[in-house]
Amino acid sequence: MLGMLQIMTYLLCVYLVFKGFEILQIALMSPREDRIGGITIGVLLLIISIFAAFNFTRMIDAQAASVSSHTSQ
Repeated sequence: MLGMLQIMTYLLCVYLVFKGFEILQIALMSPREDRIGGITIGVLLLIISIFAAFNFTRMIDAQAASVSSHTSQ
């Protein structure tokens, strides 16, 4: 059960990073002349999504290690 939760969380993290890239690509392909605001928001959201994905992965791994250490005793 916990392994499935880990897999789902990893897939969520990959999806989150892909969405960050997608927002950045939309900002880069904007036909407007003043794109600097959109690019800034895209880069900021990409950094936030990578940071969030890293933290989610770290949290679920810590929870799995905690469950594993309690069940092996």
